[in-house]
Amino acid sequence: MKTNKILLDHGSGGKISHSLITDIMLPIFDNPILSQLNDGAIFDVEGKRLAFSTDTYVVDPIFFPGGNIGDLAINGTVNDIAMCGATPLYLSVGLVIEEGFSLDDLEEILKSMSIAAEKACVKVVTGDTKVVPTGVADKIFINTSGIGLIPESVDIASHKARPGDKIILSGSIGDHGITVLTQREGMTFDSSVISDSAPLNHMVNGMLCVCNEIHVLRDPTRGGVGTALNEIANKSNAGIRIYEEKIPVKDEVAGICELLGFDPLYIANEGKLLAFVDPDRAGDVLAAVKDDEFGKDACIIGEVISEHPRKVFMQTRIGGTRIVDMLTGEQLPRIC
Repeated sequence: MKTNKILLDHGSGGKISHSLITDIMLPIFDNPILSQLNDGAIFDVEGKRLAFSTDTYVVDPIFFPGGNIGDLAINGTVNDIAMCGATPLYLSVGLVIEEGFSLDDLEEILKSMSIAAEKACVKVVTGDTKVVPTGVADKIFINTSGIGLIPESVDIASHKARPGDKIILSGSIGDHGITVLTQREGMTFDSSVISDSAPLNHMVNGMLCVCNEIHVLRDPTRGGVGTALNEIANKSNAGIRIYEEKIPVKDEVAGICELLGFDPLYIANEGKLLAFVDPDRAGDVLAAVKDDEFGKDACIIGEVISEHPRKVFMQTRIGGTRIVDMLTGEQLPRIC
């Protein structure tokens, strides 16, 4: 759809969001680092390889089962750095606070950020605070940026998927998106689903300790697993085949998605990763993921194929095949 105005769809992480980046932003700021469009920028400084990432959090509601906007912001940037194969080290925090916001709520959010940073073994070393008049913002928005160090033997990027690679998913999908949706809309389902917001850097470190043949890492946040797989297929000029029966989805999440007409493949996650791994080492990497507290339900959900480049196919439970396209439209605005 042609428009000269920003829509909620532009923040979905799907097709129109991708178009905003590639058609408008990238041509203006284009450079070899940015054009890689990884979860974070990867560059060299005096012989050291660094990863740098930034993200802004506007989730509504700001408190939800399993977390709040504060620890979500810490975990999200930690994970973006980890998806570059880097060890996250230092973060900045920027706060945009609406006049009249509760100081008690602010303190709770900041304490949760401190706990999350400690768990991820990173330090918040700088920041900024702005206050805007009532009605100009919605309670509080948070920006976090971070930097990390990439080991010499690690070479991970979104364009490096190879035919034969096995695709590991670290656990059940859709938990975060469905949690935020039900809280926002006041839905009273008999459900115990909570956000999966979690730091994944320790999991990634465990994976890299057993194998250097990890080609791609991605945390499927906005746009979900379906959109993340499409981005990787496009960047790698390869085909991807996944198996519906292998993809873990909690019964409660599947039920709510069916009721509301959502596809779990496109629901946001905040504590899951996808790993594209050499097939001979996939078993070792899967075992390392399962050893992590956030990877108990990990499994192999598919593989990279040489046929049908830039396409993602799913073999359904009934034996059919369907194309999994990039997310179109905005299912759940302000999900992170």
